[in-house]
Amino acid sequence: MFEELQAVLQNALGISCRRIEHVGSTSVPGLDAKPIIDMDAVVAAKDLRQAIEILARLGYIHQGDLGIHGREAFARETEDVPHSGRKRTWPAHHLYVCPEDSPELARHLAFRDCLRANQELATQYGTLKSDLAKRYKSDREAYTLAKTDFIENALRVKCVS
Repeated sequence: MFEELQAVLQNALGISCRRIEHVGSTSVPGLDAKPIIDMDAVVAAKDLRQAIEILARLGYIHQGDLGIHGREAFARETEDVPHSGRKRTWPAHHLYVCPEDSPELARHLAFRDCLRANQELATQYGTLKSDLAKRYKSDREAYTLAKTDFIENALRVKCVS
């Protein structure tokens, strides 16, 4: 499903989009994950405004950086977003647009790559996410905040080359 979304988004964004990265738990083979695809569209900083305008035409709602500098967040109006010219329902996904030099993009990629390379760490992260999902069933913000210490520790200790 990521590859289908990637193709639609890459085609719409054109050459201003350097690449679209699959990040988050669904990008790590074998890691338990909610059925939500996380994606980072990588653009040159000068192309950010244009990317926001193109995504609006596809049905995405720009939410700003939501307090995280270097990452612009987007929500979907309906389940058929991105509008691809044919009526279809897309899987749940989170879309972010990041400039190429974004520290947040680098952080997403470092954590993803670390989990892919370290099965023990991925298993620990999966267990934590499962426990937190039970604890914070209807509070996505609290769930996300509760994962922060684990992620920051992994990036500081386990994910350094």
